[in-house]
Order: sequence, then C-alpha cells, then structure tokens
Amino acid sequence: MDVEFTGEVWYWRGPAPWYFVTVPDDESGQLEATSTAVSYGWGMIPVTAQIGDTSWPTSLFPKDGTYVVPLKAWVRKAEEIDEGDQLTIRLTVNV
Repeated sequence: MDVEFTGEVWYWRGPAPWYFVTVPDDESGQLEATSTAVSYGWGMIPVTAQIGDTSWPTSLFPKDGTYVVPLKAWVRKAEEIDEGDQLTIRLTVNV
C-alpha cells in the first residue's frame, strides 16, 4: 500500500526533541485499516518513507487519531528540511 500527501514539518520540544509531519485524516484512515496486519505494537506502522530523492525505513507513530512521520536528522540535512516547510511524502507500508 502506498500513500502520498503534503504536510507541514513541526518540531516537538520534548525531552528527546524530534521533527515530524502529520499524516492527514484521510490517509491516516487508510493506514489505520492496515495497522492490525502490520503493526508491531503500540499502533506503530513500519513504512518506507520518501521525500525528494531520499528514502528510509521508519515507523509511523499514532497521535491524536492520525499518524506522524518522524524525520531523522540525516534526512532533514539531505533534503534541506526545516520547521514549517511543506513536504510531499510518499509512504510504502512494509507488509
């Protein structure tokens, strides 16, 4: 299953700060439908994410009825991503 969407980068300033992009409601609903078959716990969904020319394995986190895509530092650096940027992300669910 592939999902593509555009979303805004936001910064979580917790004890272990991270950058994320929230998956929109419609796409989150599609992903949730596959979660029971692929989730390895806590509702996390393993995917391959792609932004521009950069792809990487990661897991989506459930948050407030949607999912969020964590953006690793090396991905942000490779694609010159910063907080507030609008990104198009392609997700492939790892079945």
